[in-house]
Parts: sequence; structure tokens; C-alpha cells
Amino acid sequence: MRLLIAEDERKVADVVARGLRSERFAVDIAGDGPTAWRMMNEVEYDLVILDLLLPGMSGTEVLRRLRKKGSSTAVLVLTARAATADKVENLELGADDYLTKPFAFAELLARVRALLRRPPAGRGHVVRVGDLEIDRLTQQVRRAGKKIELTSKEYSLLEYLSSNPGRVLTRTMIMEHVWDESFEGLTNIVDVYVRHLRSKVDDPFEQKLIRTIRGAGYSLGDDSEDPA
Repeated sequence: MRLLIAEDERKVADVVARGLRSERFAVDIAGDGPTAWRMMNEVEYDLVILDLLLPGMSGTEVLRRLRKKGSSTAVLVLTARAATADKVENLELGADDYLTKPFAFAELLARVRALLRRPPAGRGHVVRVGDLEIDRLTQQVRRAGKKIELTSKEYSLLEYLSSNPGRVLTRTMIMEHVWDESFEGLTNIVDVYVRHLRSKVDDPFEQKLIRTIRGAGYSLGDDSEDPA
């Protein structure tokens, strides 16, 4: 999953980013409001950690614009502004949670996970594609009942593919969702990780689930699913 931290205090942003990356998240950082807004329009984020006191454009304005355009991206406000009026205003604008500074990273992580556990309508936290099962809460993967051990990036890649069963995902789409901005332009890394993932998820089994769509990208699905 890919997250954006919109925070002008670089030390705070770096500490939070380092902690989240250690928990298997791809993380980008924006140091001001205009940059955060631009990045939200360029990348499909699973969650945004949003400071309210951003230079150039307030976090409240960023949130207002995000919801005005119809985005349902989860937003966790992280700010020093603890007044009830600020909380009410931003929650009513569409923030999903509100955490005040100073904070413990453990609490931030718990809130992030709680927000990301909210599945799209009609979907639970366990995703199944054929005999493959991905538990998004525990991050455990099984195929035909057998547990499969994956690295952080392998899991993130599989989770993204499984969230779009039967859909063709281009290398650029995968890069933008699974990797952070430091890997920009290195789309060949997607092919490398798909090979690694196949060696664990597909090679030991007769039925292959990860499909290469020549000239387009990759798709996850059983034989009964046609790529869209």
C-alpha cells in the first residue's frame, strides 16, 4: 500500500516515514500544501497523513479539495491543533481520523492500520483468487492451504494485484502504487519482482494465476476470469 505524508516538519515526516516503511508501506512525503495536492492528483494513495498547518495551502483546504473531487482516500489528520472546533471542522469536511501532536508512533500505526482495514464496499479483509488467499489484516498468504512466505515488496505487489482481480495493471500503475517516489522511472523493477512472486505463488502449483498481458502489463486471476 502507498501512503502520503503531508508534513512540513521534516524530522517528524522522516521519523513517521521510516517507521511506516518498516511496516511494509511505500511512503511519499510532501512538505507543503500545493505539493501534497499535486501528488494526490498524480498518484492513487491508500491513505494520506495530513498536517493542517502546511505552507502554501492549509491541510484543511487540501482536504476540502480532495473530498470535493469525490475522492474516498482515507485521511488521517496529524496536527498540533487540538481545539475541538478544529477537530469538528476537519472531521465534518471528511477526515477519517484526527491525531494530535505529540503522539506515539505505535498509536499512529494502529490508527493507520484501522483505517486501511476498512475494505471497499462489499469486500472483506480476506481476498481470494482461485485457491489463493490473502488476509489483509495479518498479511498472511496461503495457496491451497499452504502458507507462503513473502518479502515486504512481494506482499505489497500481490496485494495490489489481488485488489484488482482480472484487471490488467500496467507497470506504471504498479510502480505508482507499490513503490515510493525514489524508484520513479525504474519500471523494470516490476518485472523482477513479478518473477520473484511467481516463483513462490505460481511455480509450485499447476494452475498459474499471475498472467503477463503482452505489451500491457500484468493481471491476477484464474482461467475463468478475463482481463479487463
